[in-house]
Amino acid sequence: MKKNGKILYSFLFVLLGFVFYFNNFLKDNNTNNPIFSVNKEEKVLSLTFDINWAETEYLYNILDVLDKYNVKGTFFLMGRWINYSDENIEKLKEIKNRGHELGNHSYIHPMFTNISKERMISEIKKTEDVIMEHTGIKTNLFRCPSGDYNEEVIKTVNSIGYFPIQWDVDSLDWKQLGLDKEYNRVIKNVKPGSIVLFHNNGKFTPENLDKIISNLKEQNYSFLTVGEMIYKEDYIVDNNGIQHKNSLNN
Repeated sequence: MKKNGKILYSFLFVLLGFVFYFNNFLKDNNTNNPIFSVNKEEKVLSLTFDINWAETEYLYNILDVLDKYNVKGTFFLMGRWINYSDENIEKLKEIKNRGHELGNHSYIHPMFTNISKERMISEIKKTEDVIMEHTGIKTNLFRCPSGDYNEEVIKTVNSIGYFPIQWDVDSLDWKQLGLDKEYNRVIKNVKPGSIVLFHNNGKFTPENLDKIISNLKEQNYSFLTVGEMIYKEDYIVDNNGIQHKNSLNN
């Protein structure tokens, strides 16, 4: 009996340990975290571009560099920016016509942690409608303005069928830190599954983008849009923002 009791005790101890681990796994790995990067064995990554108002911007230079290497990026746009002028509408169409992916970056770029759920949905839906009107494309990728989010923001974004997309490599190009500093920030930090952030107003971005793509191609990296790289179903996002295929169901 004592031996059987020890066996039962050991079994219960292991079972409780598994329950504790599984509970914490589910708590830390769920779909209510934004996607910063994707767990990939193959050498793939995504280049993303936030399009904002700027006195001087380099969108067409960026598009030309991407064309040079036949690389497609993901561009996150604000609805109000698009509607601001006919010129911006044409820029939107040019991004689409060159084969790039379109993402939603809200309507007027408010801090999402400071607004109501209803306002969040309105910001996203208004921009969705604007992009659809001018391109015929329905967006399903959303980047929070200034990367500002909390759990409620992510739940809201998910609830309307959008994937919340952040980044794990930030060029900080909008700060114009210098050609070499921005280049090294990217090259030293990319890894398989990275999502890299650039802006349309980065003075050094076109030149650096040329060097970065060339370097990464030499390292045998391939470039995917965010929509091509992320998992669309049966996935988890861990507490570091890394999206994984859900192996528990496989």
